[in-house]
Amino acid sequence: MFDLNEWSPDPYILVLTVLGILIALVAWLPLALKRLPLSLPIICIALGAALFLAPQMSDQPLPFTYPEFTERFTEFVVIIALMGAGLKLDRVFSWRRWDVTWRLLALTMPLSIVAIALIGVWGLGLSLPVALLLGASLAPTDPVLAADVQVGPPKSGQEDKVRFGLTSEAGLNDGLAFPFVNLAIALSLAATTKEPWLGTWILHNVLWEIGAGIVGGWLVGRIFGWLTFRVPADTRLSQTGDGLIAIAATFVSYGLTEMIECYGFLAVFITALTLRQAHRQHDFHREMHDVTEQVERLAMMILLVLFGGALVSGLLAPLRAIDVVAAFVILLIIRPFAGLIGLLGFKASWSEKLTLAFFGIRGVGSFYYLAYGLNHMSVEGGERLWAIVGLVVLLSVLLHGLTVTPIMRLLDRSQGRDPDSEGLPPPGLQGPAS
Repeated sequence: MFDLNEWSPDPYILVLTVLGILIALVAWLPLALKRLPLSLPIICIALGAALFLAPQMSDQPLPFTYPEFTERFTEFVVIIALMGAGLKLDRVFSWRRWDVTWRLLALTMPLSIVAIALIGVWGLGLSLPVALLLGASLAPTDPVLAADVQVGPPKSGQEDKVRFGLTSEAGLNDGLAFPFVNLAIALSLAATTKEPWLGTWILHNVLWEIGAGIVGGWLVGRIFGWLTFRVPADTRLSQTGDGLIAIAATFVSYGLTEMIECYGFLAVFITALTLRQAHRQHDFHREMHDVTEQVERLAMMILLVLFGGALVSGLLAPLRAIDVVAAFVILLIIRPFAGLIGLLGFKASWSEKLTLAFFGIRGVGSFYYLAYGLNHMSVEGGERLWAIVGLVVLLSVLLHGLTVTPIMRLLDRSQGRDPDSEGLPPPGLQGPAS
């Protein structure tokens, strides 16, 4: 007879059950919580915390305990999100049309990196390389957790200034932050070896890796665009009706560009943009986007469950009082002010500028950059860095997740759009982008 007092389910069965519940929530919650100030990442983190508090779950999913897995899994989630973000964008690429993107990339992100690094050196007592790594990890906005403020699916006509700006920024700054991560690594190595580093960093880490990433991503996008839409009708890939082609393009773009030592993140987003430009009005773009989004949702869900488990396993234990203050400053002062500086002179209403500046969401990209940096440079007190980044991401998930629905609905109404119409996505909960 079943005895509740002696009930102790197998951890595998427990995880499988929770996974099934989460998948159901991913599919159902966007409709159920359409008007509520709540986000899917908050729910995933809470469920992860509850799961790993169960007595049967003895493992602690701390990122510094599994450094290689952490780097690779976060890397996977980000590249899928970048493909999804690129496929969403309907706006034709041009320097003028993408003005908001260049402002956020060329001004807001570098200002954020410098400001966070200064806080790291003067406020947190970190060395310059470690402080720079912290800045490079926390400055980019996240393509995975920022879906709530991004544009809708391809051909949905939802590219207002705010949604387009935040989507394009999240897509490109994940690749363009990499030179600063490599700069931190170079400074750390130079402190030990005393070897020259500046020339190698500029020529290889900046010029080559950015340039080759852009060209490589464009070439892969052109090839997949031709295979998908331009070859004879009976053999073109779009005839398969299988959106997994987008996943194939993601892996090929990332793999080939990483083989030649350039920025795969940047290449994947450029591939997505290039593929999106091939036969722009074809319905197959929606198929590719939908499959990419589903894969991303599952990956994001698993990662956030593990993050919730890490939180209850002591991830934040190394925090000091000054670290908590710094986390709030990064989210509430540095990003908003850097965002407004970058948007000076940009033709938009103050409500649009404030929204663009405020929603500098931090998430999976920050986890990846920190994991990558710590795996490639010697750092004392890596657990403290994980605690700081973990706190910033947690605060971002809570702060932005609870405010995105009312703010985006208010913005839509102020611009004459009905947030409850079929033409707009649920502003507070869409799942992942990226």
